[in-house]
Amino acid sequence: MGSPEEPRRTEQARVRLPQLRLDELLEELQARLDAARGTRDRVHSLLEAVLSVGRELDLQQALRSIVEAAAVLVDAEYAALGVIGPDGRRLSAFHTVGVTEQQIARIGPYPEGHGILGELIDHPEPLRLAKISEHPASYGFPPNHPPMNTFLGVPIRVREQVFGNLYLTEKRGGAQFDEEDVSVTSTLAVAAGVAIDNARLYEESRLRERWLRANAEITHTLLSGGEQGAVLALIADRAREITAAALAVVAIPMDDTDALTVELAVGLDADTHRGVVVPGEGSLIGEALASAAPVTSADVSHDERFSSSTPRDGLGPAVAVPIGSAPGAVRGVVLLVREAGATAFSGSEIEPVKVFAAQAAIVMELAQRRAEAEEVALLKDRDRIARDLHDLAIQRLFATGMTLQSAGRFIEHPEAAERVVRAVDDLDETIKIIRSTIFGLRSRDGVDGTGLRARVVRIAGEAAPVLGFAPSVRMEGLIDTDVPRGTADHVVAVLSEALTNIARHAHADRADVALTVGSGRVRLTVTDNGVGVPADGRRSGLRNMAERAQQLGGELELGSAEGGGTALVWWAPVASA
Repeated sequence: MGSPEEPRRTEQARVRLPQLRLDELLEELQARLDAARGTRDRVHSLLEAVLSVGRELDLQQALRSIVEAAAVLVDAEYAALGVIGPDGRRLSAFHTVGVTEQQIARIGPYPEGHGILGELIDHPEPLRLAKISEHPASYGFPPNHPPMNTFLGVPIRVREQVFGNLYLTEKRGGAQFDEEDVSVTSTLAVAAGVAIDNARLYEESRLRERWLRANAEITHTLLSGGEQGAVLALIADRAREITAAALAVVAIPMDDTDALTVELAVGLDADTHRGVVVPGEGSLIGEALASAAPVTSADVSHDERFSSSTPRDGLGPAVAVPIGSAPGAVRGVVLLVREAGATAFSGSEIEPVKVFAAQAAIVMELAQRRAEAEEVALLKDRDRIARDLHDLAIQRLFATGMTLQSAGRFIEHPEAAERVVRAVDDLDETIKIIRSTIFGLRSRDGVDGTGLRARVVRIAGEAAPVLGFAPSVRMEGLIDTDVPRGTADHVVAVLSEALTNIARHAHADRADVALTVGSGRVRLTVTDNGVGVPADGRRSGLRNMAERAQQLGGELELGSAEGGGTALVWWAPVASA
């Protein structure tokens, strides 16, 4: 028979067993409640992160928000977002969290997409590692890089295209990234793709708006009578500003040659580029002109097609875009160059520049046609004035001169007769002046497009028969580039008057002409070895030259030349392009 204590012990065991099961159930319930609360909190954090990322319209700020949100969601100490470049192989941009600016400076350049990062580029699927160094693609970190072991990488897709990758390392507390981290980060990556797409669309719309404003500004400037130089400056400045280029150059084709001359430059080392002659063959600008299509360079500092006569330091990617869209009808080329290390010009960036330049060419064409129509009207008006002067003024003056000559034979007083003769001579001189004016009115006045340099040479050559010798001519500086048309007309008139005065009064056998442009002014110097200007000589011609200079804010200086003769110096300010 059993002991009476045995039933009592059995009963106590039965009482303890339900108690133990209840404790276990309560603990399990608590664990599930904690898990549910954790899941709830994480889902809440994920929703907050999605909303935070989706609110950003600025692309760079959106990328920054994505990295920060990812680091918080999976409790990673370090996070980064690498943007894949146009070639699909390298990272063109890198955004980090957890690394200070000082650490970044000590580490050196951002990674380009090798090793583990390259693995994600080649195989855009989530990648989770317990230890980075154990992966076959890993080849270590650069000096001064913080230690990293655990790793989670997730691709970000925008419209089915891989935009970049999220990189997360060092989960806090020494824990490993788990499947839930992968799920949460992948969900964030989907939201990030939508946010990036929205930000890019917003950025593109703002960019289009800026291009439209620039086009409207150029159209208004041209159609309101603005000079071509001002329009080209606007084209270069706006294109440089909108594309974030360091340098913008506008080159114009030269007459009777396939070369181009840099009409103006804006930005880095702009002064060294102005006035440079660019060959039509073998250059970026020449290729764009010949093909009437954009031509790009990944890095002009190592590109033989970029002019070797201009500095390349600090310059990187470039694109040359024709002003015009049809071969043979291109009015010039815009060259945009970014700083060294900057991203290359993408197709989406080049296309609006191309449209912008084509529209600018159309507006320039319309402005030229309007100017030609105005010039035809002016020539017709001049022709009418010249005809009236010839048919009316000259005939009446000639008749008056003939009458005075006839009357002079009947004048017996010597002094009165001499005065009549002088009056007749003055009338003859007046007739000559009017005929010269008529000739000027009926000429096309440089419509053929020749520049100041050619006009100066032509004036000197035309003066040679009158002088009895050919004057020497020397020219320096960007004469055809920097001297406005109005100022050039004054220079030609002053030179013509100066050489005429030498022929009439100097009794010289040598004359030297020097035309220079620099330091914001055009300077014409005409010297001879003649008798000089008499103190009581007629000065009407000199007064006209001085007035021309004063109209432009310049000055006329008259002095003695070295070794005798006269030195005439005429200058006026010019606005360098």
